[in-house]
Amino acid sequence: MDRNLGFALMAVTAAVTVLVAQQLEDTFYIPLDDPAIQYGERPVDDPVARLQRRLESGQAKLEVAANGWGYLPSVLKQLNVNPDSQALVFSKTSTQVENINPRTPRALYFNDDVMVGFVRNSDVLEIASLDPKQGVQFYVLVKASEPAFAPSQGCLRCHQGAITLGIPGLVISSVHPVSQTRSEHGNAFMTDHRSPISGRWGGWYVTGNTGSQTHLGNNTNLVDPVRSGGPSTEPTQNLTSLAQMFDTSKYIEPTSDVVALMTLEHQSRMTNLMIRVGWDSRMGMAQDKLDPEIEELLKYMLFADEAPLKAPVKGVSTFMETFPQRGPRDPQGRSLRDFDLKTRLFRYPLSYMIYSAAFDGMPDAVRNRVYQRLFEILTGKDTSKTFVGLTPESRSAILEILRATKPNLPAAWAAKG
Repeated sequence: MDRNLGFALMAVTAAVTVLVAQQLEDTFYIPLDDPAIQYGERPVDDPVARLQRRLESGQAKLEVAANGWGYLPSVLKQLNVNPDSQALVFSKTSTQVENINPRTPRALYFNDDVMVGFVRNSDVLEIASLDPKQGVQFYVLVKASEPAFAPSQGCLRCHQGAITLGIPGLVISSVHPVSQTRSEHGNAFMTDHRSPISGRWGGWYVTGNTGSQTHLGNNTNLVDPVRSGGPSTEPTQNLTSLAQMFDTSKYIEPTSDVVALMTLEHQSRMTNLMIRVGWDSRMGMAQDKLDPEIEELLKYMLFADEAPLKAPVKGVSTFMETFPQRGPRDPQGRSLRDFDLKTRLFRYPLSYMIYSAAFDGMPDAVRNRVYQRLFEILTGKDTSKTFVGLTPESRSAILEILRATKPNLPAAWAAKG
């Protein structure tokens, strides 16, 4: 499994610096053998587990593709993962380091509950698949005449740590130099929608336009957080093509779309928060300790601490068009998946992951408390400084969208006003 990113999962190494402290990232690890959790022991019902059952029953079959892609196109199709979500990373902190470099970057593909990792010249695909209650499950698919997904518990050596909120989790990382000369020991940082553009995507390829906002992407000198190099001599900003970097024909898509990357960053921590709060509740955490975790979840899902965009952002793949099509719309045609990309990521600042199986799979007490607090915030009853950036117009629009599109809302939500 990839030690730096592995489906956007960051390794816990000496080179890692955690940006966010004194929050859930700074708390204890969840004991995976806790009777309320029993990670790796209880049956799971994640997308990959369901696909494996279809393979065993003959209801599904994986086909081998040409051009060195192996089972990748077939797996993406079976898991309903759109290829235009492709993000490419060349950072050299992977267990597959011999196959990953700026000429052969690692490709990641994702939807709301699956991430697929593909490395050229490798015999395995790596998959992270989200079970609503048991959290992220890790699998490998080995090339064989009868392909099968095998659980990969070894991933937890790197993929359960402070940066994953103490659970098996998902994180995007960015390789940073530590000095202005960019010649000293570097660090890898977690990034999400709270991170300024200037600190994102070191070790990644990035296609799209961020205007005057500079980022660390496309600098192939930053390939190793332990031996990071200097500034790139090649253009790194606002690239619409990667053809000068490597042979893009060897990948399903020629892009590493900036909007897909930004979406993946948001989704990764949102997933971790839902699972962590749910697990703490299942293990019997007292309500007075659980409430601050729920507030942290609410703060993130409402983008209260989102780093504002200083210039418009535009991708170059079809992701900007296909992603909004995947979610429900209200009678006015509005969706929580609609992008803004002018001053913030989404037009209506409430996470689309509220529709996810992970959200619905949280314990009733947690989900009901989240609904209660959301209703207070969206109806203006909550006037705290935390959500002061959420305008009355945004609150009203989000409330109307949820009433029209989210099944099984509490009865209190039915009352207008």
